[in-house]
Amino acid sequence: MTITSERGGFAGVLREWRGRRGVSQLDLALRAGTTQRHVSFIESGRSTPGRAMVVRLAESLEMPLRERNALLLAAGYAPAYPETQFDDPELEPVRTALEGVLRGHHPYPAVIVDRRGDLVSANNAFWVLTESVASHLLKPPVNVPRLLLDPQGMAPRIINLDVWAWHVIDHIRQEAARNPDDRLEALVTELTKLVPDRPRQPGPGHLGFAVPLRLRFGDGELQLLTTLTHFGTAVDVTVAELRMEAFLPADAATASALAELGRAAPGSASRKRHQDPQNKS
Repeated sequence: MTITSERGGFAGVLREWRGRRGVSQLDLALRAGTTQRHVSFIESGRSTPGRAMVVRLAESLEMPLRERNALLLAAGYAPAYPETQFDDPELEPVRTALEGVLRGHHPYPAVIVDRRGDLVSANNAFWVLTESVASHLLKPPVNVPRLLLDPQGMAPRIINLDVWAWHVIDHIRQEAARNPDDRLEALVTELTKLVPDRPRQPGPGHLGFAVPLRLRFGDGELQLLTTLTHFGTAVDVTVAELRMEAFLPADAATASALAELGRAAPGSASRKRHQDPQNKS
């Protein structure tokens, strides 16, 4: 869902985003290279900004590219940022780069997801970890947070589910608050009902600097840390919304176990894209 064109026209939406970012008119003016008076006139509807100014204001508020396009439309201008289907030939270099990163991360699990956590691609090391989950959770579109936290997914094997689940949910909630999306908010509500109550404090196994994923696997346990990576300079909506989540070993035993699993499973990337990569609703 894109909310930018739905509330109070351009001026109202600009005020809404400025409030969401906690930025004063003066701060926004300084960031956008204009005056507070001009920003005030724009927000009151007394002044109509040019296309370049709309782009500068959106950039200054760090709006997602999808929302910048909608802001331009609300102001009466054409979108500035293309939104290319992920399987379009123009994105072949991006797909090749991402598949290379996934292969290079082997034998450690890694996935590529879109803005809502729906799976775009994953390496074989990730699929090894999901081999015991219910088949319906693996049908496109595969939502990775749901796959992890659903009782028929990986949740029964997560030893510290009471802690780690809230790490996942809090991240989704923060993203939904920063960049509102009905589906993200619905996902937070859904997952909150599936997981144990939030613990009062981290357990004794908490590492202190990061929340580990403690996953029961076979007769042993894997301790994994996660990292998130995105395209920092993307100018295409689809590319800008891609995220890579990589799982790294938190101890030597996990590194050894993943290396052993990696020898059994080839390191090629295995793509499982959702049915509508853009999913504009």
